[in-house]
Amino acid sequence: MNLVQQLRDELVAYGIPCSEEQGGLLVSYLNLVIEKNKVVNLTRISDPVEAVTLHLVDSLLPLACEEVTIRPDDSFLDMGTGAGFPGAPVALLTGAQALLVDSVGKKVAAVDEFAQQLGLIRVTTKHARLEDLARTIPGTQDYVFARAVAQTNVLIEYATPFLKQNGILVVEKGRPEDRELFEAERAAEICGLVPVSRETFELPRDLGHREILLYRRVRKSRIKLPRKVGMAKSNPLGQK
Repeated sequence: MNLVQQLRDELVAYGIPCSEEQGGLLVSYLNLVIEKNKVVNLTRISDPVEAVTLHLVDSLLPLACEEVTIRPDDSFLDMGTGAGFPGAPVALLTGAQALLVDSVGKKVAAVDEFAQQLGLIRVTTKHARLEDLARTIPGTQDYVFARAVAQTNVLIEYATPFLKQNGILVVEKGRPEDRELFEAERAAEICGLVPVSRETFELPRDLGHREILLYRRVRKSRIKLPRKVGMAKSNPLGQK
């Protein structure tokens, strides 16, 4: 199967345009991940056809949301990027300035290698803890992306210091429970964010259900952020 055509066909079903050239770059990136995965543990998905859907299409689903209008002069941060998802695909398709962050050095090194090999000059990487990084680049991002790396209330706390006024946090989840959404709303209120939308998608070939949760930063946080490293997980905001 032609992976580029598969990718473009699957994206267009969500109203996400992707040129032949963009599709080629996205599949090239995916192939680099699959090859590197033989020596560095980056992903459990090794079948290329499944990986197109579960890594590339899944990463790009937020672009189907009306409120996510990323322009080339925007900046976004990908929290816990792993093998570069969703950050690298979003950067490739939008042309925006991307900062891909992870606390695992081997993963960051791999993503940096991929970006250099493909000439992705708008993609930069950082090996850091989010709380430490937030102190050095506060209020700099138009968007922050998080793809199922923690509970949503924790992600809200991590993301808030990075966001500009009116910046948007994009959280991608499977099937979040009502309690998680309730605690997220409470954490958002503390952090100065408001829920914008909750959109649901089904991946092709019954490969999964996805929910995109969007939160906008509208005012200053009621507490000083970031807190000390580890506190967001050990003592989460908004917890019952």
